[in-house]
Amino acid sequence: MADAAADKDVVVFHAGTKADGAKVLTNGGRVLGVTAVDANIKAARDRAYTAVEKINFNGAFCRKDIAWRALKR
Repeated sequence: MADAAADKDVVVFHAGTKADGAKVLTNGGRVLGVTAVDANIKAARDRAYTAVEKINFNGAFCRKDIAWRALKR
């Protein structure tokens, strides 16, 4: 997960996680929110999805429809 947040313009928000010593474990529901900042919405979304690709855990699922309404404008 540290790789995903290595970009200074990306923040990984924890929601359904818990600490177990030095490990971060899932704890149900939507466990992470990945947010990015860039020059425009498409670039920010692309940057966020690039960060998401660096996050892996059993049962991980990522929505692929984020920001579609904003991009249609």
